[in-house]
Amino acid sequence: MKAYRAALLRFDEHQHPLYDADGLLVIGPDAHGRQVVRAAGTHADLAGRFPGVAVEDLRGLLIAPGFVDLHVHYPQTDVIGAPAAGLLPWLEHYTFPHESRFADKAYARGVADFFFDELARHGVTTALTFATSHPTSVDAAFEAAQARGLRFITGKVLQDRHSPDGVRDDTEQSLIDTEALIRRWHGVDRLGYAITPRFAPTSTSAQLHGAGELAARYTDVWIQSHVAENRDEVKWAAELFPASRSYLGVYDDFGLLRRRAVYAHCIHLDDGDRRLMAESGTAAAISPTSNLFLGSGFFDYQAADAAGMGYGLASDVGGGTSFSPFHTMLAAYYVGREGHTKPGLSLTPAQLWWQHTAGAARALDLEGVVGNLQPGCEADFVVLNPKATPLLERKTAQAENLDELLFALIVLGDDRLVARTVIGGR
Repeated sequence: MKAYRAALLRFDEHQHPLYDADGLLVIGPDAHGRQVVRAAGTHADLAGRFPGVAVEDLRGLLIAPGFVDLHVHYPQTDVIGAPAAGLLPWLEHYTFPHESRFADKAYARGVADFFFDELARHGVTTALTFATSHPTSVDAAFEAAQARGLRFITGKVLQDRHSPDGVRDDTEQSLIDTEALIRRWHGVDRLGYAITPRFAPTSTSAQLHGAGELAARYTDVWIQSHVAENRDEVKWAAELFPASRSYLGVYDDFGLLRRRAVYAHCIHLDDGDRRLMAESGTAAAISPTSNLFLGSGFFDYQAADAAGMGYGLASDVGGGTSFSPFHTMLAAYYVGREGHTKPGLSLTPAQLWWQHTAGAARALDLEGVVGNLQPGCEADFVVLNPKATPLLERKTAQAENLDELLFALIVLGDDRLVARTVIGGR
């Protein structure tokens, strides 16, 4: 067992922040030998309960839950910052040509190692991630994540049409490969598999039907895809699947909406779509830097809340412009202010932080496992330095309450703010 003394941030079951200016976080092994939170609270309340446990003094720093990135493409690490007129041209000119290189496992592993180093540098400890259509890209990512002890979820992309040579897969073989990868990796250590149609227009009905059959057979795996990101994409989906009620309805028709299903973007939905997501337990991965970068639109927080949809924040690198959770939270604040309705919604700093930690964990059906520092949660956390830059030091010193402190970190923070990332107690 080990303890850390610092300011401490976590969340209760009602999404409310719990903050201790002089806190103590105690971690130790559970019955399975996994490092978990044993206690979290004020130093005054807890110090006497753990005699003999070594305490690392980090006063002046802030311990917070490790960030959860609900949607990111590890193969697009080198596509970040590529200029394009919009989503579909960006895929054609940059993404697909680059992803074709992931047939080479050594190349894929090199990118995966860099990707995980970037996540750790930015304080991200759990990620739901796209690989490419090549099984080698999945093996490379899982092997790299396993070596780091990460809780990590990914899957082979399914795309058997409307895709160029090099990334387009074969319908039957893609489903065979997916099932083999599920059996090889899902549930190993802290790893999980996600059935991953790229998006409905790049899969035939046969491939989507097969994906739905796998989802029904393996009920504890995840499902991930994109939906309603871009108006041209929505129009294209309607032309390809005229019998479906909506773009989201395509996935429902093939049995791909359920608990542990996460769909990125969810911008151009109607109220019926949002009710369907809520009723099915499907969650949205909000990707504000990507949506702003590609001009896709704004996630409607007010409509999502009215429908009872689950959601969390995501970087969506490489359409997204940064691995930094602070940049993502700030972009989400802009989106909430802009919104689809007037007046715009002003998200509080604590709400933004919850969306990138405990809220994203809830969307993944991992509430109480990651994204928080309540007893029993896995010991994934970040140590933040509010004095990391001269401006941060000056601004945070003036904070009169928790909202002011957290908002200063969101607006002014980046990777320099992350003094340490702890994964599984290491």
